[in-house]
Amino acid sequence: MSWVSKTLNSTLGKKLLMALTGLFLILFLVVHLAGNLQLLLPDDGKAFNIYAETMASNPLIRVVGYLNFGFIALHAVYSAILTRNNKKSRPVGYAVTNASANSTWSSRNMGILGTLILIFILVHLRGFWYEFKFGEIPYVTYDGVTYKDGYTVVSTAYQNILYVIFYVVSMAVLAFHLSHGFASAFQTLGINHSKYTPFIKKLGLGFAIIVPALFALIPIVMFLQNS
Repeated sequence: MSWVSKTLNSTLGKKLLMALTGLFLILFLVVHLAGNLQLLLPDDGKAFNIYAETMASNPLIRVVGYLNFGFIALHAVYSAILTRNNKKSRPVGYAVTNASANSTWSSRNMGILGTLILIFILVHLRGFWYEFKFGEIPYVTYDGVTYKDGYTVVSTAYQNILYVIFYVVSMAVLAFHLSHGFASAFQTLGINHSKYTPFIKKLGLGFAIIVPALFALIPIVMFLQNS
């Protein structure tokens, strides 16, 4: 077995992959949010439709998108493995006697939170990405150029109060996941210093609150606009 295989199959290797894929997904969230916030512009979806078409037709963006799917899968798989291994190595009674005192609720339930997020991603991909790629989407024309009207697909989905609730609850789950995962990723990579760690934790907490809140705001606003 090569040193690469040994590293990837070790506990440390799995944690490193979790950290690296997690940081990539955090960056993806920022880019994705910047695009999705265009849904709230008062232009009947023009900016969002142009953005979505640009993202779909750019070869580099498409490669990054496929990498993102792969990183999500790796992150989920290694999360499940580490959670299972932690449960196997944990002494009987540990969760009751020590875990509550030495860790946060989010850190003790990262496996559950990650599973719920994975379910949301699958539902979200089926409802939007799949429809954008393979569904019968209407077209609109701006300045003589024709675009898929993804805005209408999103707007229609957000008229369903059940989906809006599902989305908002999922963003709350994401917030709890990020509240631990953000700082944990830096710690795993060895960026753990008395001078920098407090700032990283505060930055992570701010990120965990602001980014999911802005994502959740989009379906709420669009639902209210169409009510």
